[in-house]
Amino acid sequence: MEVYSHRSNKGVKLRALTIIIGIAVNVVLAFLSYNGGLPIYLDSIGTIGVVFIDGLFPGILTAVATNVFSALFNGDALYLGIVSALTAIFTAWFIRRKDIYRVRKIAVYAAAAGFISGGISALIQWGLLGGPQNTSMKTLMESLDSLMGMPKLLLIVIVSILLNVLDKGICYCIMLVIIHLIPAEIRKQIRNSGWRQRPLTSEEMKAMDSLSGSGRSSVKSRMTLMLIIVAFTITVIMGWTGISLYFRNAKQEKTMTAMSAAKFAAEIVDPDKIDDYISNGRNEEGYKETEDMLYKISESASGVKFLYVIQIRDDGCYFAFDLDTDDTPANPPGYRTDIEEAFKPYLSSLREGKEIEPIENNGISGWLVTAYYPIIDSSGKCRGYAGADVSLSYMADYMGDFMLRVILILAGFLLLVLAYALWETGIYMVYPINKMVTGVEAFIKAGDDQDKLDETVRMLRSIDVHTGDEVEKLYNAICDMAMNQTEQMRSIRRFSENTVKMQDGLIITMADLVENRDSDTGAHIQKTAAYAKIIVEGLKRKGYYAEKITPKFMSDVVRSAPLHDVGKINIPDHVLNKPGKLTDEEYEIIKTHTTAGRKIMEKAISTVEGENYLKEARNMAAYHHERWDGKGYPEGLHGEVIPLAARIMAVADVFDALASPRVYKPAFPLEKALSIIQEGAGTQFDPKCVEVFMEALPEVKAVLKKYNQNVQEVVRNDEK
Repeated sequence: MEVYSHRSNKGVKLRALTIIIGIAVNVVLAFLSYNGGLPIYLDSIGTIGVVFIDGLFPGILTAVATNVFSALFNGDALYLGIVSALTAIFTAWFIRRKDIYRVRKIAVYAAAAGFISGGISALIQWGLLGGPQNTSMKTLMESLDSLMGMPKLLLIVIVSILLNVLDKGICYCIMLVIIHLIPAEIRKQIRNSGWRQRPLTSEEMKAMDSLSGSGRSSVKSRMTLMLIIVAFTITVIMGWTGISLYFRNAKQEKTMTAMSAAKFAAEIVDPDKIDDYISNGRNEEGYKETEDMLYKISESASGVKFLYVIQIRDDGCYFAFDLDTDDTPANPPGYRTDIEEAFKPYLSSLREGKEIEPIENNGISGWLVTAYYPIIDSSGKCRGYAGADVSLSYMADYMGDFMLRVILILAGFLLLVLAYALWETGIYMVYPINKMVTGVEAFIKAGDDQDKLDETVRMLRSIDVHTGDEVEKLYNAICDMAMNQTEQMRSIRRFSENTVKMQDGLIITMADLVENRDSDTGAHIQKTAAYAKIIVEGLKRKGYYAEKITPKFMSDVVRSAPLHDVGKINIPDHVLNKPGKLTDEEYEIIKTHTTAGRKIMEKAISTVEGENYLKEARNMAAYHHERWDGKGYPEGLHGEVIPLAARIMAVADVFDALASPRVYKPAFPLEKALSIIQEGAGTQFDPKCVEVFMEALPEVKAVLKKYNQNVQEVVRNDEK
């Protein structure tokens, strides 16, 4: 078994060096391209190479780090980190396919990668940056725009995709050349340095992934879902928190600006002339000078959209001053308007000339924060209010832009975190556990096959998990359990084999005791057992009695065959060994060996519980003289009512009696014996048993040659 050194220091160092070199190559090429105004950056070479050599996570790390360092000279690079990360992901997916060096595959990669990266980067530049930032790309777009006159968004997408197809194709080809120059052994050492077990082949990884996806859910799918939820939640929380803090601070700042502007305006307006300003407007002396000063306050108060002076009366609100803005004309002096709903709760305070807190209002003029400051005359009476409005609408637009920038910046990092978590989950959990599951399933399927059990234990040991956590403890426990159970099974098998040998020895001894009393049976038990084996194997081969003939039944028949005449132990010697023809009374005595044999076997069965093979021995001993036509003894059973083991033994027993010499007759010639057996098919014997017996004549002759020396010449002559 190959021994693999997990996470060798050399492999880890080479992996780190590869990532550093990949980042450096990307950043240098991006710097040269950016400052040289080239339309393509070639900053994916390192990413593609790292994905080829190290895998997905190191590739995403290289991609994101490249954009982080590129942001030092190109501030927009940070927003395109998600594009680089997606390029790494697509490359990792693509290279898992074969024939990646073929021209057609290279073209497919360039087209697909260029479409993905070019399309997304174009949308980001258009939606976030207002258009392409690359000078060469701007020039190319202007030229195409003058020729084709298509919408700018469509134009930037098309140009960006075409340039990225060229960029990714060049990067891919360059990286293929570089990778080809790196020795395969070095690439293998780098890629395998991250494994916490025996490194898996791509086929094994696909099998493990299929195993994970075969259930209703898996650790990998649940972990992926959890990480996606966590990543999305973190992004939303961080983005929302940042925006909320910004908006709150900005709102407070703008509110203070509005309050200051309103206060300054109130200080320069002559309270005693407000009524005249409302009545006479710009014709009133001092109006123009006061209005000019209000404009200066408005210009110096950044963010103030509206600055005005009003007087609140019972029938509404009257303007004394209202300054023009870029998009809204001023209300003329004396213009009356109704009190807006947002101000009605404060109407009594305003009529009394009190100061009020700034009011947030989303009315006809937009989303505003309004600050009022009372204008008090020399007698202490409030003659009007100076009002300043700051708009919050532009802040909402800025918040959306800010949120988009946060999401784009975080997206690349979150993909990196997600890839790292999935990589760690796969290395530390998914692949080791799935490999253990495969081993345990193989161990279960091995059943009692000792060779398969030993092979499964070796396979489990070859996984060689070294995660240093609970998974490794589980793996070691499974290996120890499998090995212990295998050894226990080996011990049980040896004990069982020894027990079987002892039982078979006792059976043979028992049968020999019976046979030794019979003066002319000559290896009868060995031959009948051999014939029974030939017949039962023939039935199995032909598919006869398939529901009955199992491996256990076949074994039981062969093992039990020597006991078919065990009942003869009760037959007196003068009857058993009589050289002449038996009288009717003596024949009846001989027939009792079947019932005697059944009683002996039933007693043995009751004594030795669970030894089912003795049940077939009982059937053979009791019914091997039954006939297919029902004219046999002791019970006159017929057809398939006779136990199959007894029907098999009937053919074997009669054939041996015919083909072997007895004290009362010589051995029949082989042809004659076979003819008698053939004639008995369907009357004395089960036709199927006779059929398979006749089809196995070469094996039958081999048994005769082995055990019956007196008929060897007959067999040889028959063969001639």
